[in-house]
Amino acid sequence: MNAEDPGRIVLLTASHRVAPGLLSWPAWQTLHAADRVLCAGPGHPQLPYLREAGVAVEHGVPSAEELVDECAGGRTVVVLVGGEGDQRLTDGLARLGGSGRVQMPDLELLPGSYDLPGARLLDLVQVMDRIRLECPWTSQKTHEGLAKYAIEEAYELVEAIEDGDREELREELGDVLLQVVFHARIAQEDQDEPFGIDDVAGTIVEKLIHRHPHVFGDATAETPEDVHAHWLRTKAIEKQRESVTDGVPLGQPGLALAAKLGSRVRAAGLDAALPEGDGIGYRLLALAVEAEQDGTDPEAALRAAARAYRDAIRTAEGLGSPGAAPDSVEE
Repeated sequence: MNAEDPGRIVLLTASHRVAPGLLSWPAWQTLHAADRVLCAGPGHPQLPYLREAGVAVEHGVPSAEELVDECAGGRTVVVLVGGEGDQRLTDGLARLGGSGRVQMPDLELLPGSYDLPGARLLDLVQVMDRIRLECPWTSQKTHEGLAKYAIEEAYELVEAIEDGDREELREELGDVLLQVVFHARIAQEDQDEPFGIDDVAGTIVEKLIHRHPHVFGDATAETPEDVHAHWLRTKAIEKQRESVTDGVPLGQPGLALAAKLGSRVRAAGLDAALPEGDGIGYRLLALAVEAEQDGTDPEAALRAAARAYRDAIRTAEGLGSPGAAPDSVEE
């Protein structure tokens, strides 16, 4: 070793969302070649796997000054730190390097494992587990008690989409996702037919693969219309419905319900006459079916018109666009 070589400090991180022991090849190479491997305490999840691989790990992390001294002479010291690093140690090394008093070793942050896409969903499941057990409000909720929130959050998501607010969209997507995870966590506790979030995810994965044979199988689909036809044929086989109206939720908003029924009739090629009547409901039904046939979502169209009407009302009140109301106006 060169006595004047300041050496090397490697801060090795590993994601807690990846199974311990699944480290990258550069991480294993660095660990085996290091002069010392340090860890703050005996509870680090990687320790059993490092010992099995023949890597000697010492407990306790020295101060920044001691660590710099330990690297003198070209030695490499690896420090196992948490996913976000050891703030005390990194701050100490930064202050020492900025002081100009010592020759600093090379400092490297080496990720030993990386989060895959969707890794934060594991955090959400863990958080949901904990609050279900420890929160007085959350622990008492049932599927029935939460149903109204699912509807509210879905509408708030639609509003964020229509507003074009990206930050709001991200938040509302999270709120909708919470409803799914919450209901799945409650379902785990059912005595007769329990299922959890993995079962929910597995079911939709299987459904998506089965309904996309042009992606995961030998079928071909060149246009969106081909894909839609595949989807309808697959659903028809899966559901074995007696009527095209089976599976249409009657509790959805009226215009959406009318459009969905019209869509089912059109897709099936049925000659089902609209019911006749003089009431406003029958006229709205005819308009909704006509809009669906023309490729327009009547529910979205009415919401857009209603928003324009809302703006006109505010203008008549002298308030201007939403969000610009004077402070003296009460909500």
